[in-house]
Amino acid sequence: MLQAVPKPVTGPSRAQPVTGLILTGGGARAAYQVGVLAALAQLRRDAGAAQGNPFPIISGTSAGAINATTLACHADDFDAAVDGLVHLWQGLHVESIYRADVFEAVRSGARWLSMLSLGWAIARWTRTRPRSLLDNSPLRELLSRYLDMDRLEPMLAAGHLRALALTGSSYTSGQHVTFFQTHHHIVPWLREQRMAVQARLTLGHLMASAAIPFIFPAEMLPLEGLGEWFGDGSMRQSAPISPAVHLGADRILVIGAGRMKEPEGRRHQAAGVHPSMAQIAGHAMSNIFLDALAVDVERLRRINRTLALLPPDMRAATALRPIELLVIAPSRRLDDLAGEHQASLPKSVRAMLRAFGVSGRGNKTSGSALISYLLFEPSFINELINLGLSDTLAKRAEVQRFFGWPARAPQLDPAALRRSRSAGFASSLLP
Repeated sequence: MLQAVPKPVTGPSRAQPVTGLILTGGGARAAYQVGVLAALAQLRRDAGAAQGNPFPIISGTSAGAINATTLACHADDFDAAVDGLVHLWQGLHVESIYRADVFEAVRSGARWLSMLSLGWAIARWTRTRPRSLLDNSPLRELLSRYLDMDRLEPMLAAGHLRALALTGSSYTSGQHVTFFQTHHHIVPWLREQRMAVQARLTLGHLMASAAIPFIFPAEMLPLEGLGEWFGDGSMRQSAPISPAVHLGADRILVIGAGRMKEPEGRRHQAAGVHPSMAQIAGHAMSNIFLDALAVDVERLRRINRTLALLPPDMRAATALRPIELLVIAPSRRLDDLAGEHQASLPKSVRAMLRAFGVSGRGNKTSGSALISYLLFEPSFINELINLGLSDTLAKRAEVQRFFGWPARAPQLDPAALRRSRSAGFASSLLP
C-alpha cells in the first residue's frame, strides 16, 4: 500500500520534477515495454529533447528488472540503451532463456508430473527434488555476457542516474524486499512484510527478481548478514509503485505487461470441463504479475484526488504528496496473442506444456496465459514490441503533456542534434 512517505529527499530544490520509471514483470510479456521505450525515445527526439536521462529513478521487477537494469547501466545514453534492448529482444529465442532441448524438457516435465501424480513416496524413492520446471542457466549466461553491472556506479557518480531498485520475494522469510543502489541519502523503508535494503546490485539480484515461481529456480541473496532464497519480485508485491515514490520521484511512468482492465463480457468454457493445470497456473501468474499494479495505480490516483481537495495549508502539513502518474499498458489481451503464436515454441516445450493441459489454437487456446510468460520467440516478441510502439503513439498527446515536450519538434539544425554515439551498446548485444 502507498502510505505516508517523506516529502522529496533532502537537498537543494529541484527546478524540474524527478521522473521515475516502473517496469513490471511478466516473462516474455516484458518485450512490450521495449516497444513503449522505443516510441518514447522517438517522441523525445521529435521534440528536440534528446539530452540527458529522462528517468533518473528506475524500478524494475521480474523481467522488467532486466529492462530496468539495462537502462540504468547506460543512463548516459538513453537512445543507445533502448536500441540495445530492441536488438536484444528481437534476437531472443527460447533457448536464450531456458534449456529447451528434448531431453531437458522431458526430464523436467517428468519430474514434476511424477511428483504431482505419484506423490512423495516416488519422489523420495528416486531422490528427485526438482528445483523448478525449467533450467534458466542460458539466461544467466546471456546477461553475464551482455550486461555490465559495474557501470551502475559510474552512472550514479556522474549524476546520470539517481537510483535503481530491483525487487525480490524471499521464500525464506516471506519478506518482499526492494534492493536499491543510489548515491543519495535515502532512508530505507519498512512496511508490513516488505522492506527496502540499500545494496550494490549484482547479477544475482537480477536473476532472483526474474525467477518466475515454479518455472525458474530461486536465487540465494544476502539479507542482513544471512543468506535467503529469493524468487520473482512480483510475488507478494502489494505496492509496485512504492519504490519510485520512496526514492524521490515526483512523477512516475508505469509500463505494464498486461491489460489494466479486461474487456467487458465473460470468457466461456465448455460446461463441466475442469480447468487444466495450465489454466490454473496461468490464472495464478496473472494474479501475481498483473493484479497488484492495477490496485496500486487506483490507490495512487485516489490519494492524488484526496490531496487535491485539501486546502494548501493542510496539504503542506501532511506527509503525503501528489504524484503525477502516466500508465501505458497493452491494449490487447496478451494471452490471446500468445495463443496465436504458440506454434513457434520448440516441439519439446509444446509437448511438455501439453502434458500440463495446454491445448487448442489462437484465442481458443487453453492455458494461453501460461504460454505468454514463456514464449521467447521472435514472432511473439516482435508483435509485443509493435504493440508497445502503437499503444504509446496512440497516447502521443498525453505523453507530451507528461514530459512537457512540445507537440512539434522545434526547428533546429540537425547537425546540432547529431549525437556522437560510440558503436558500443547496441552492437555489443549482438553475438
